[in-house]
Amino acid sequence: MSGGADDRRAERPEAAGTGGPNRSRRQGTATRRVWGLMYRHLALYRRSWPRLLELMYWPVLQMVVWGFVTAYLAGVQQNTATIAAGVLLGGVLLWEVTLRSQMGFAISFLEEVWSRNLGHLFVSPLKPSEMVAGLAAMSVLRTAAGVGPAMLLAFLLYGFGMWTVGPVLVLFVAALMAMGWAVALAVTALILRHGAGAEALAWGVMFGLAPFAAVFYPVSVLPGWLQPVSLAIPATHVFEGMRAALTDGRIAWDHLAWAVALDGVWLAAAAWIFLAQFHQARVRGALLNIGE
Repeated sequence: MSGGADDRRAERPEAAGTGGPNRSRRQGTATRRVWGLMYRHLALYRRSWPRLLELMYWPVLQMVVWGFVTAYLAGVQQNTATIAAGVLLGGVLLWEVTLRSQMGFAISFLEEVWSRNLGHLFVSPLKPSEMVAGLAAMSVLRTAAGVGPAMLLAFLLYGFGMWTVGPVLVLFVAALMAMGWAVALAVTALILRHGAGAEALAWGVMFGLAPFAAVFYPVSVLPGWLQPVSLAIPATHVFEGMRAALTDGRIAWDHLAWAVALDGVWLAAAAWIFLAQFHQARVRGALLNIGE
């Protein structure tokens, strides 16, 4: 009898430790839920050209303004291809990656709040981690739609190609997007905690970090007491690495390593805050009336 029972247990995929088709089925279901959330947001853009225009409006406007500034500075110096101009344009483009990734995540969440859809989402089998995955995926798409045209415009109007930094550009973009997601998670947690009163942070919080992130100038320009604060921001190391690539033609692996490590710390802290506030909002029933 015992041998037959052992044989039956061994035949079950779960007993063999593989998970078998059940695990694949669960993974497939989770992927469909994430895609369902993404499709809900993509459907908003399908027949709304103002929404599509808004994605690229601010990045393109920033590029035009800063492009004219760099053209003026280059003309004053009697050199239309100064390294300083490239550094400024590169800073604008990479900062837009950070800004758009954060806003893409946070505003996609706010779309659920404004449409009173948040409660409906979480009476479904959707998990918080799956919602975060869907919002992060939408952030990638929104960032590409916004920053891509600005990069093309920088090349057509000013002859500056961000890709001249080299393949390390992919790592720079990934590190900046991870920081944007961390900030967006923290903002989302504040919205869950304080409701509509915290919505303004979705637009303004990254601008408060910009002076300390060394976007347009090196960390050495900041006062000595402020430099440790700056170096605790992942984006600071990315921009320091960008300047090293554009001015010296080298990859600052030390700055990249710091950026990745700090991104991990920021994401872990933001995820913990988000999950704690999400649990509290569920206990209070705030998911049904948030934003009112």
